[in-house]
Amino acid sequence: MAHGHDKHDAPNAAQVANYTIADAARWLRLPVSTTRAWTLGQSQGARGRRAFQAVITPADPERGLLSFANLCELHVLASIRRQHGVTLQTVRKACTYLRRELGRRDPLLSPDMPTDGKDLFVEKLGTLVNVSRQGQTEMKTLLEAYLKRIERDRVGAPVRLYPFSSETTRSSPKSIVIDPRIQFGRPCVAGVWVPTRIIAERFRANETIASIAYDYGIPEQKIEDALRYEMAA
Repeated sequence: MAHGHDKHDAPNAAQVANYTIADAARWLRLPVSTTRAWTLGQSQGARGRRAFQAVITPADPERGLLSFANLCELHVLASIRRQHGVTLQTVRKACTYLRRELGRRDPLLSPDMPTDGKDLFVEKLGTLVNVSRQGQTEMKTLLEAYLKRIERDRVGAPVRLYPFSSETTRSSPKSIVIDPRIQFGRPCVAGVWVPTRIIAERFRANETIASIAYDYGIPEQKIEDALRYEMAA
């Protein structure tokens, strides 16, 4: 099958429950506890009383499985988490505000999110966590960097995600891609659709970066990015 396309080649591939919480956390470089709390909520107390409601509605809550759309939502939320460590309750309040203003169940994936939605989200979050005007500007800059990693179709729906392969978000290349229609939605090296896991396995088997790059006909830098990404995950 060309480029590793699989059975999820359907138009609604982004909604297929295909990812575990552990997968999502690893690939987006998030704590598993944060990923679980944002998607399943958080319980507290001996009786398991639910303390906080989830921010994101998982594709399959019964089995705790996420879709590619959920993955993109987590990716957007991660920018806020990394900038100010905003709490679950605060993020949920900001998302509730966005739902009301944008009229969408999934405001973080709205076609308006990169423009008006982004401004509304940052403004509301800034008010809730009491950050300065400068802090809000920094928050918006980081959010923009994350939103640019989501590739959208003509109607604004997310179709590809380019997770960060390095800690430096602003200079991280788009070397790694997640596409729900290709390789069962696993992270791949952009352009050749080789899963990053395969690159890491070959490297661990004592193959050199140069030989792996030669085999796939790509720059060594892409192999290094894939290895950096896998090691961080």
